[in-house]
Amino acid sequence: MMEYANRTTVKEFILLAFSDFYQFQIVLFFTILLMYIICITGNLAIIVLIKMEPSFNTPMYFFISMFAALEISFVSVTIPKLLVNLIVNDKAISFVGCFVQLYAFNALGVTECYLLAVMALDRDLAINNPLRYRAIMSHKLCVELAFFPWIISFVIALIPTVLTADLNFCGPNKVNHFFCDLAPLQNLACSNAFVSSVVTSVAAFFASLTPFVFILGFYIHIIVTISAIKSIEGKKKAFSTCSSHLIVASMFYGSVIVVYIKPSGSQYDKFLALMYTIVIPTLNPFIYTLRNKDVKKALRNPNLVKKFARS
Repeated sequence: MMEYANRTTVKEFILLAFSDFYQFQIVLFFTILLMYIICITGNLAIIVLIKMEPSFNTPMYFFISMFAALEISFVSVTIPKLLVNLIVNDKAISFVGCFVQLYAFNALGVTECYLLAVMALDRDLAINNPLRYRAIMSHKLCVELAFFPWIISFVIALIPTVLTADLNFCGPNKVNHFFCDLAPLQNLACSNAFVSSVVTSVAAFFASLTPFVFILGFYIHIIVTISAIKSIEGKKKAFSTCSSHLIVASMFYGSVIVVYIKPSGSQYDKFLALMYTIVIPTLNPFIYTLRNKDVKKALRNPNLVKKFARS
């Protein structure tokens, strides 16, 4: 135990965030704060609306409400700390706090990947098995499918987090990011980070690529089915049930691929990371409402509006 204590001398890390762009600190603070408020408010509104409207008691809206709750948790892991760092001089985060944030961020990110795959499965069943859909997607199965991403993600994220925390951090403690992430921390380690880096790559494969392949497969199946529908109106109706999810999944995976697949090291990497940590979660409530006829119809219901206002 004494040997481990002597190996790691770093007690805190410094999140540099956007300190290189000091002239934009206040602008960034108010912009990100506004997006954070909109994100939390928009996703809470979706949850309340789905709970209050009886016609939304369907598997699709159940998963949308779970996704909205996940988005609130996901943005709240990194954004509050970023907002503090933008307006105070002390940008430190404790060693334990850093790895708690790291674990929570990665676990919730993986949960989002798998929940998007579950939502794609739901749309695939709805379009390809419309008569048996409600029988297949029972409430029990919906709950099991909704909690599966949480269970698998917290297991996948645990191993690389523990291996990275076990590295020797003997001096350098400035993290060139606005939150604690695996690669920036592994780059600061004084000991060999090869094993933790390999495990991180393997975990990333199961965390993002595996659900992405499933999503791709489900949508190929959906497209084949829709293309076989003869009427234009029928095709539009079938596609409208999954278009919002397709847009959200494309935006999320597109931004993640840009950040993690391209060569790293650019000073603009942190701005790109803002895309999937706050910009896309802010846009998602609008995508699910503005493109959804049922939601727009429900919002025009005066009785529902009154109930919503009282809540």
